[in-house]
Amino acid sequence: MSFALATIWHERQRFLPAILAVAFSAILIAVQGGLVIGLLSMTSVPVDRAIADVWVGYPAVQSVDLGQKVPERWIGRVAGQPGVVRAEHYIITFSMWTRASTAGRPSTPEVCTVVGSRLDRNALGAVEALRNDPDLLAKLAEPFTVVVDESELGRLGISGVGDQAEVLGRRVRVIGLVSGYKSLGGPYVFCSYETARMACLYQPGECTYLLAKCESPAAAKRVVAQLGRYEQMSAFESEAFSLRSRLHWLFTTKAGVAVGFTALLGLLVGAVVTSQTLYAATAASQREFATLRAMGIPSWRLQLTVLIQALWVGFFGLIVAGPLCFLLAAGANAVGTQVRLHPLVMLAAAAVTLVMALVSGLAALRSFQGVDPAHNIR
Repeated sequence: MSFALATIWHERQRFLPAILAVAFSAILIAVQGGLVIGLLSMTSVPVDRAIADVWVGYPAVQSVDLGQKVPERWIGRVAGQPGVVRAEHYIITFSMWTRASTAGRPSTPEVCTVVGSRLDRNALGAVEALRNDPDLLAKLAEPFTVVVDESELGRLGISGVGDQAEVLGRRVRVIGLVSGYKSLGGPYVFCSYETARMACLYQPGECTYLLAKCESPAAAKRVVAQLGRYEQMSAFESEAFSLRSRLHWLFTTKAGVAVGFTALLGLLVGAVVTSQTLYAATAASQREFATLRAMGIPSWRLQLTVLIQALWVGFFGLIVAGPLCFLLAAGANAVGTQVRLHPLVMLAAAAVTLVMALVSGLAALRSFQGVDPAHNIR
């Protein structure tokens, strides 16, 4: 066992606060990062859960939920591209959801996101929960019927299947529920393309996007490049459009900045506590270090020992933080908040934590100013 590790074990009560501080910082960084990814993934649900390879909309569209009306006739231009297997129309737009008023209770308006697509198992825009449920697809064929996420019932002011509400004054009826489609903005309201067009006052010949299925990913890239030559439209591969939507919400809503600031604050607190703990431990060991200096051990070796101790503290902090991160994420997901502990997030949190511990060790080296071989004979 190395001298640094043996010292930590012998003085474990002294080093325990530093280990806990490092663990706290790692947990905060990882969970906050997972929270950002989970929240932003809600904004790209219509893209991520569909099977379209290419999305075509109005010029410079920033996010899937911010599309504007485009002509349906563009579908001929999309479908005519080499490599396109099929193309279809799609509607997604913000609207106003109003719960049906009852005796003594006024109606409650709520912004919602209406998503209208074709209704078959091969529909390019239909989300996975609809494509895999033939019964829901059949029920949605009835005009002015919708499906919502079960976690959004409270926001929409309804209790479940069979309830009615109004979308821009048009009465709609809830005929089914899905799960895993929570929205960061207005709750998603899934329906047929025809219902979305009539409920959201789209004129005949108007839609929000044109979707295309391609022969291969390489064909999708070529289609996007070809359609990109037209100034009146924008074309994106599905993954690129998903990322574009998330980044738009990240930088325009400032949510990512706020969460990042919280993580930075936790990092600073952990760094200060770790640094002060290592400093106190080093200062308390001045007599031992002075003895080692008198035995001829060079000062740089002793300083290296302190840095190795800092890295061990960071390592033990990560061991403590790992299981707690997954427990906290599971708890957050259980209450409806999405926390996605992506491997890159975990690796980044571990790297930042170890760097923080090393910097804390460097800061603790200032205690060596008092290490003198003559210390033991005073």
